[in-house]
Amino acid sequence: MMGLDIKLVELGVQPVLSIRARAPFDELPLLIGESHRKIAQYLEELGEKPAGPPYTAYYNLDMLDLDVEIGFPVAKPLPGKDDIKPGAVPGGSYVSFMYKGPYGMMEKIYMEIFGWMEEKGLEPAGVYYESYYNAPNEVADSELLTRISIPVK
Repeated sequence: MMGLDIKLVELGVQPVLSIRARAPFDELPLLIGESHRKIAQYLEELGEKPAGPPYTAYYNLDMLDLDVEIGFPVAKPLPGKDDIKPGAVPGGSYVSFMYKGPYGMMEKIYMEIFGWMEEKGLEPAGVYYESYYNAPNEVADSELLTRISIPVK
């Protein structure tokens, strides 16, 4: 155990606008970038701003066929448009960790988090959220900030 600063937090319901899609892992960066651009453009059309950093929710961990939801938190429920759907990240108990470093190293971090959850008797409730506080085109890989949030039962 690396002694990560993993926390158990209570989060409220968070309205979002998102795009649900399936893609193999290697196509994910492109899909995420395009989806963020599309949603950011639509928010601008609505005269709204994101209420926080963009996120990706992983509904499975099949690297050849990932089922993901890519979106932005918003201040209030907003209407969808085409493949952009209104929704919400459910409130409740989450295991949360702020990771700093390259995306390629995150698998190790997830293993650490799952180990910590097991020690505490916590079970993941199925969806993994990653919130991106900066992007590879803005900072060096070693400076990337990603909050990992896992809902627990």
